[in-house]
Amino acid sequence: QVQLVESGGALVQPGGSLRLSCVASGFRFRNHHMAWVRQAPGKGLEWVSGISKGGTESYYPDSVKGRFTISRDNAKNTLYLQINNLRHEDTALYYCASLVAYWSESYVPVDYWGQGTQVTVSS
Repeated sequence: QVQLVESGGALVQPGGSLRLSCVASGFRFRNHHMAWVRQAPGKGLEWVSGISKGGTESYYPDSVKGRFTISRDNAKNTLYLQINNLRHEDTALYYCASLVAYWSESYVPVDYWGQGTQVTVSS
C-alpha cells in the first residue's frame, strides 16, 4: 500500500525555520520525481517545490525561491523540505507528493500524496 507520511510542521514565529520530512513506502521511491504542495486557509493548492528522481534537479516558484530547499535521501525513502525565513503567507497544510512524470512550471502530475503537516506562522 502506498503511503506518504509528512511530519515536522509546527507553530513558529515569522523569520523562523522548519524542516519538514516525508517518509514514503509501498512504491519505488527512487524511480519517482517528488514534490511539495501546500494549501493555505481558504485557498487552492500551490506547488512550492519539485525534485527529480536522482535529486539533481529542483524547482521553486518565485514566492519561495531562496527560502525553501527540497532534498531527498533515496536510501531512506525520505523527502525533505527546509523552510527558512518563514512568513505569515507560508501558513498552510503542506503535502508530500509523488509524480507520474517530470513536471513543467504549470503542470505537476501528482500521483499520490499524504495527509499533510500543518505549518502555522504567527507572532
